[in-house]
Amino acid sequence: MRTPPGKIAYLDCHSGVSGDMLLGAFCDAGLPFETIKQGLAALGISGYDIQLSTCTDQGIRGSHIDVVIDESQQASRHYTDIVAMLHNSSLAPQVRDRAIAIFRTLGEAEATIHGVKLEEIHFHEVGAIDSIVDIVGTVIALDALDIAQLYASPLPFARGHQCMAHGLMPLPAPATLEILRRVKAPWISCPIEAELVTPTGAAILATLARFEMPAMTIEQVGYGFGTMRLIWPNCLRVCIGHAYP
Repeated sequence: MRTPPGKIAYLDCHSGVSGDMLLGAFCDAGLPFETIKQGLAALGISGYDIQLSTCTDQGIRGSHIDVVIDESQQASRHYTDIVAMLHNSSLAPQVRDRAIAIFRTLGEAEATIHGVKLEEIHFHEVGAIDSIVDIVGTVIALDALDIAQLYASPLPFARGHQCMAHGLMPLPAPATLEILRRVKAPWISCPIEAELVTPTGAAILATLARFEMPAMTIEQVGYGFGTMRLIWPNCLRVCIGHAYP
């Protein structure tokens, strides 16, 4: 299959992937932070702030995105509410449609896990706004950077448990595993006991990325950092360029 015209991007997910790591990596690779902030304003939602900071971990410098949420201003949102909000926004059609596709990937996995219909899926207040910012922000970044195709490395299969909305759950989270099972995403064993691949990060990759390494010329590199301290730099690395030859 031929790669569409435009740039391509390869994600080195050695520390996993999350929405904030994706946004941080694209900003670090040269995307103006204001582009994301102005793009998100098209949603017409409030009660959050998105912040960019420089981060250094074990000698590697990169960027970190933090979404600060005012929980008192957040409404409960179902999958259908989020789709309606995206349709009613002033986002560019290609951004809106890709964001809706990612939310459908996420919603269908949650519906399978909980044994309910897609329309019944409820995104908890904080999780909803966080996912909206991460998913829409990532699609805005891809559009602004003219990235026609996204590629990704195998993902680290980390174990452990984490307290979530429904109680203590095994890692990877059930929704993450279901999302990536559907696209037969490749995994590699990882000694870390922590959530390295989030449902939001998984949904973005499952919807938009090919899990393969392309032949490419690398023109920009960015590092997006997570918040955990690991035995190696906890970053997602993005390489942006053109298909080769």
